[in-house]
Amino acid sequence: MDTPPNGGPRRTAFLLSQLGSLSASLFAQRTRELGLTPSDAGTLRLIGRSPGLSQRTLADRLGAVPSRVVPLLDSLESRGLVERVRSRTDRRNYELHLTDAGRNLLGRLRAAAEEHEKQLLGSLTEGQCAELAGLLQIVADSHRLDADLHRDAVQDSLQPGWKQDRPPLAGSGGR
Repeated sequence: MDTPPNGGPRRTAFLLSQLGSLSASLFAQRTRELGLTPSDAGTLRLIGRSPGLSQRTLADRLGAVPSRVVPLLDSLESRGLVERVRSRTDRRNYELHLTDAGRNLLGRLRAAAEEHEKQLLGSLTEGQCAELAGLLQIVADSHRLDADLHRDAVQDSLQPGWKQDRPPLAGSGGR
């Protein structure tokens, strides 16, 4: 282990853990304000980036079996954010698309994510942010992390017996 100039051990991994925990908590609060959970947010983002994605492909991206993704999609569909459209090429499959409400909410989610990043990294210059992002990307790539989602949050929500406490959608007046 490298040691910093003062002779003590580096605590980089610990600091990353602390910042990751803080970042996840703050972002979860922002998603709650939009009526979403972090797993809802990740799913909307994946579908928004890949319209027509199949349920099976979504499950693969989430690292889950398809049967565990069904309740998540059922919830998003019941709230009018996602629609399942039967595939024209394989009628056994459904393609996932965001509704107009889903696209609108995704836009608000992106704005919330930008504000979150500004809040978290506000003490750094633009150059420092770029340097940090590059270094973190190298580390993330070396561990084969998916830049589109936080698997732990999604995995927790897909566990048997896990009850998701979803707040009402912001501006919907309820569920």
